[in-house]
Amino acid sequence: MTIGSSPDRRLDRALSSLRGLSVGDALGSQFFVPVNYPLLKRRAVPDGVWQWTDDTEMACSVAAVLAAHGRIDQDALARSFAEHHDFDRGYGPAVNRLLRQVREGGDWRSLASALFKGQGSWGNGAAMRIAPLGAYYADDPEQATHQAEISAYPTHQHREAVVGAMAVAAAAALAATPAGPPTPQELLDGVIALVPRSAVEAGLRRARDMLDYGDPATVAAVLGCGRRTTAHDTVPFALWSAARGLHDFEHAFWSTAQVGGDMDTTCAIVGGIVASDGRALPPAEWLERTEALPDWGTGRDGLISARTAAP
Repeated sequence: MTIGSSPDRRLDRALSSLRGLSVGDALGSQFFVPVNYPLLKRRAVPDGVWQWTDDTEMACSVAAVLAAHGRIDQDALARSFAEHHDFDRGYGPAVNRLLRQVREGGDWRSLASALFKGQGSWGNGAAMRIAPLGAYYADDPEQATHQAEISAYPTHQHREAVVGAMAVAAAAALAATPAGPPTPQELLDGVIALVPRSAVEAGLRRARDMLDYGDPATVAAVLGCGRRTTAHDTVPFALWSAARGLHDFEHAFWSTAQVGGDMDTTCAIVGGIVASDGRALPPAEWLERTEALPDWGTGRDGLISARTAAP
């Protein structure tokens, strides 16, 4: 076992990524409020405590399951999603219904596979929550993509949603490698090599071709920025933005948020990737303003206790 693959080091990276994800999610969601529109244009943050959304709530379940099992256990993950499901966190209607039914004793396998006339959901929900898993497996990016694939199925079984989760996990793993963050080109090349052909992968190829574009709005107009809340409309732009901002959390956040779209989700993805190696962290003020993470296994002590208490 190398230092990078020790349970404690893996959990350190996962928690760093989770904190970055929660800040991106919570601050990004503030700019859906009309009174905050002028602040976004000025790159200024609102007062008060920023509440996170379903992105962070589900990412906490991912982290807690990794802490308890050292891998993704699908049944445990589905259970955690259902038990901690807070309707007011902004879940989509299909997932709201699925998690309620799982909580009432339904089988997540049949419920998730039946969504959208049997196609499964191709939404961005599996991608929005998965960066901490990628950080956890920074010593093994191939395993990160494999575990991300497994993690998607309790709620999202469409190929594009699954590949979206794989791509975000791969990006977080590659960003957190012990050698230090890769170049933007290296990051996207590495992700493309790890995911199967799909609309998401095609979008990542376009994102790679646009790395020298300086205007995020132009890039978002081509790649999408989550307005349709699909994986292929969300992940390519988020990874483009993360790739260009690996050394600067603030820059990455503002470049992502200022194009609009599904800002809590794109900023959660970017925040989780950029913070995954513990080097480019959110500003202290942003961490203080962000709603605290819950006690059920996402704080550092909670993650360790959950792991050591597992059978």
